[in-house]
Amino acid sequence: MNRAAVLLAAILASAPLLAQAPKVQPPKVQAPPPVQPHPAQPAPAPAPASTPPAESPSTPVSPTQLKTAIGNLGKFDDTTRIAAAKVVRRAPAAQAVPALIEAATSNGDGYVRFRALVLLSGFNDPRAREVMSSALDDANDRLRTVAYGYFEHNLENGMAARLLKKLDKEDGEFVRPALTRALAAYGDDPEVRKALTALVMRGQDVYRGAVIEALGDYRASYALAPIMDVAKLDGPLQEDAILALGKMGDKRALPTVVALQKTASRVRQPTVAAAICLLGVNCESHQKFVIDTMNFSVKNIGYQDLLRSSTRALAAIAASGRQDAAAALLDAGIPARDPARSPIALALGTVALRNTPLTIKLFGSREDLKDSALLLRDAFDMLEEDYEIERFFATMRHTYWQAATGTADRRVADALIQALEF
Repeated sequence: MNRAAVLLAAILASAPLLAQAPKVQPPKVQAPPPVQPHPAQPAPAPAPASTPPAESPSTPVSPTQLKTAIGNLGKFDDTTRIAAAKVVRRAPAAQAVPALIEAATSNGDGYVRFRALVLLSGFNDPRAREVMSSALDDANDRLRTVAYGYFEHNLENGMAARLLKKLDKEDGEFVRPALTRALAAYGDDPEVRKALTALVMRGQDVYRGAVIEALGDYRASYALAPIMDVAKLDGPLQEDAILALGKMGDKRALPTVVALQKTASRVRQPTVAAAICLLGVNCESHQKFVIDTMNFSVKNIGYQDLLRSSTRALAAIAASGRQDAAAALLDAGIPARDPARSPIALALGTVALRNTPLTIKLFGSREDLKDSALLLRDAFDMLEEDYEIERFFATMRHTYWQAATGTADRRVADALIQALEF
């Protein structure tokens, strides 16, 4: 047995067993109470961009300059697209919003329409609602994806019924997960509960995984039973289900998760530990186990599956509000090089999108702020969640203009604006 294998065996052997913690008596199984919509993660902090961007100094542009910039949103060259988006974001809302609405609804380039709709969302203008509503029925997959994201975070009466009708025909690889996530935000609707609970056990694995993840993020305990069934089965959805049980915070799931300490594979153990932590049992020791596993996987080549599992598990713990878990991602990710750096960066990106206030606070405490920002840039370069990233950008602009000069929040926002080039 080589040295790495010996070290791994020692780490896994150190995994805290629930039996070592004070006994927790799970409550008797009963019908869950009505579930109200929750933020994207069960963190006490508000979701990204929960407040509109502050009124801030803008950069006047001519109509020709603005039109050119919007047209450049569809250019192949990254530098050109980034520069164009900067011009649009910094233009006065009175100029930018009408131009973006026109581009999103009538531009001949489908990608320009998509990027215009994304940028429009960052202005928090009430006129965006009608454009988003129309986009729900657009033939352009990217526009529908943005619209689903918008109505996930901007709930309105009657939208649940409209979204439910989309389930029968929406099957795009990136679009359907956005639809089911939007539906999860309407979890107080009985028909939504019925539909999403059924989808846990039905359909393609890639779509089922997205449903399970969304139900966990929205603490949808009405779907607890089928998700517990999935968690018991070794397969591609087991990790999604285990994390969802933890994020739900429903201690009825505890016996199922604890049993997996003995039956689940090695690669699932960080996820199991994270779920037990999220369920409120012996969290410090379980978090330490996840961090130790991540650090081992970074230092020893050949354990990429374990690295991916441990970073994802740590992201779930961090997004729930544990800043020290997020700090561990920075500590491991900043000095790392690929292939280890990418999964750590993606985990950090998940935390940033799901719990932006925690991310701002964490970055403000770091001496290596620039390097932290560059790790987050790596994440955003890989993520496909354009609408969520734009919400993050809007929050940073709001933070920058609301914070006093010289404060930690102002420094963080400035560093991220520079590093992420928005």
